[in-house]
Amino acid sequence: MKKSVFYHAGCPVCVSAEQDILKLMNPAQVEVVNLAGAKNRISEAEKAGVKSVPALLTPDGNVLHINYGASMADVKG
Repeated sequence: MKKSVFYHAGCPVCVSAEQDILKLMNPAQVEVVNLAGAKNRISEAEKAGVKSVPALLTPDGNVLHINYGASMADVKG
C-alpha cells in the first residue's frame, strides 16, 4: 500500500500537527518529511500541490492543508 506523506517545516504548529496525524493514522503508513532539513524535497512537495505546510499528501494524490504554519515561499527562504 502506498503511504501518505506529511510535509512540514519543523515549526511548533507543524510539529503539533505531526503528532496529531501520527496519533490518528498508522505511523507505518505515513512518511514524515521535514522540509527544513530536506530542502531537496521542496520541489517534490510543490509538484504534488503543496501550497503551505503542514500538509498531508494522500496516497490518491490529494493534498490536505492543515492549519497554516508557513507558505512554501517561507519554507524556501
